[in-house]
Amino acid sequence: MAEESWHEARLIPTSGINGADEQERRATSALLAVMSAVTEFGRALTKPLGAPAGRLETYVEVPFLVGERRLFPDGLVRATRGQKSWTALVEVKTGDNPLEPQQIENYLDIAREAGFDAVITISNEIPPIAGQHPTTVDKRKLRKVALHHLPWTQVLSEAVLQKEFRGVADPDQAWILGELIRYLEHPRSGAMEFSDMGEHWVPVRDAVKAGTLRATDKGVKEVSSRFDALLRFACLSLGRQLGTEVTPVLSRKELADPTLRTQTLVAELARTSQLAGAIRIPSTVGDIVVTADLRASTITCHLDIDAPREGRATTRVNWLVRQLKASPETLRIEARAAHERGPGAAELLKNVRETPALLIADPGKDLRSFRVALSAPMGSKRGRGRGCFIDSVLTAIDTFYAEVVQNLKAWAAAPPRLRSETEVVVTEDPSVPPALVSTALSSQDDPELADSRAPAISVDA
Repeated sequence: MAEESWHEARLIPTSGINGADEQERRATSALLAVMSAVTEFGRALTKPLGAPAGRLETYVEVPFLVGERRLFPDGLVRATRGQKSWTALVEVKTGDNPLEPQQIENYLDIAREAGFDAVITISNEIPPIAGQHPTTVDKRKLRKVALHHLPWTQVLSEAVLQKEFRGVADPDQAWILGELIRYLEHPRSGAMEFSDMGEHWVPVRDAVKAGTLRATDKGVKEVSSRFDALLRFACLSLGRQLGTEVTPVLSRKELADPTLRTQTLVAELARTSQLAGAIRIPSTVGDIVVTADLRASTITCHLDIDAPREGRATTRVNWLVRQLKASPETLRIEARAAHERGPGAAELLKNVRETPALLIADPGKDLRSFRVALSAPMGSKRGRGRGCFIDSVLTAIDTFYAEVVQNLKAWAAAPPRLRSETEVVVTEDPSVPPALVSTALSSQDDPELADSRAPAISVDA
């Protein structure tokens, strides 16, 4: 038999997974074992949760007695540094299995009685806002114990960022982390990507197209929350490719009160038939705004970039066009002038390349900024795959970044040049002596140099 058919031995095999229970146990054991084995990865996951940067111990299915019942949390993590210790219980779900409020509250009670610091849940549920938990529990149980949530997508992203970009000092630990990445990327691991817009997606989509959607309709809130969750998933996926942290853009009020963001999305969807949000990528010229127009069935990505502060209007337009030489011709560019109300002049890139003046509505006004936007057809199905909404959004974001955003650089004024004293001063009038030119050196700067440049004057006796 040819060697091509041989299966390479793996540290964490995907074969032999039978049922959800086995899937959860294997995923839990693999993750916790690698967290304790690969120092950098374990710290990357636990430090944001409040753990000290010390030795990490991990356990699975630790038994606890609650009344007459014996409960088995999926795992336990303990970080120790000197006299300081931090302990957290871990609850894991894979596949489509949701977190159960009663189970989480039981573990919060165990943690409080044992003096533990936190409970960590891991599942495929992605909350709309980082730090928000997807499951509602009794807030009184959170007075002494913190509750954290890690989507599997975030765990995978952290693993890739640590191995491929931040680095792992020990080669053997790097190989172990690579085995975890390979396992989590396999469909049988149960660590799935964002894959469903929810059961209310189709009714809400149809109501928008019919023009009958109201903010109070059933399912509007869920669809809005899932759109935000999709944007967060897009950030994690794009950050995994770029090797940097990509985050959704939220105001301080929205971060403090996540329900405010959902309320805003619901109101905008009912009023404009659109769902919109922004993502921030470090070192880019601006935030990427993603707009899904459910009535027009289009996905639009755009960003704003400041125009140069010097030069003619056509010079400023050409400055932008030169940076978009590899961008598609269907890219829409809008030029905005100072003190201009409403949208500015807009044109497709293919026309602007031939005639830059198309973006200059009033030559007397100063161009201040440009908006570049790329639109694509919107998928209508709720799941994943061809013709689905989720894939159309992810593809639009990736395409916009690859073909537009990564090629744009902000304008910077050239530094002033220091004039050398040896520069020759040229005048258009040959009758003017060099010593009389305003930019020439003064006799007070160097009398000998000035005398050498001055014309000879004869004095009659």
